[in-house]
Amino acid sequence: MSQIDTLVQNFLAQKSIAVVGVSTKRDTGCNLNYDKFKAAGYTVYAVSPNMTEFQGDPCYPDLKSIPQKPDAVFIFASPKVTDQVVLQAVEVGVKHIWMHCMMGTKAGLAAEMTSVSQEAVQLCRENGIEVIPGSCPAQFLNPDFGHKLMRGLWRLVGNLKIEQPA
Repeated sequence: MSQIDTLVQNFLAQKSIAVVGVSTKRDTGCNLNYDKFKAAGYTVYAVSPNMTEFQGDPCYPDLKSIPQKPDAVFIFASPKVTDQVVLQAVEVGVKHIWMHCMMGTKAGLAAEMTSVSQEAVQLCRENGIEVIPGSCPAQFLNPDFGHKLMRGLWRLVGNLKIEQPA
């Protein structure tokens, strides 16, 4: 089993997931993943500083405001927001983080379409947090045809390899 498959399996083995970056202004990949986690039976916490409710569920401004510590965090926001979220995750004791990137896990690809912050990845590793620096849960959790195709393509061209620090 490849490293990403092991990390994904460990992430998806968690029971509760905070989803950072949900939006009511437009349909987003973050909203799709929130729905996928919820449909798969996870306890899901919506996180956005701009609202108090998302799809009829409470929405929290940050990780520290969630009444029970989530087991894992999925981030679909700018890398600057990712930095802040990882600092909060360290503070509350979260041990699994997934940072979204449309183009897989290869650092530097899709700079405008990624939540990955290399500083945040390093902070995760320094604090014992298992981190998936890129890709998308929708490619692994009951994927539709398009997400299955993307996962296959990224695997084929090497974009699902996790780069380890030197």
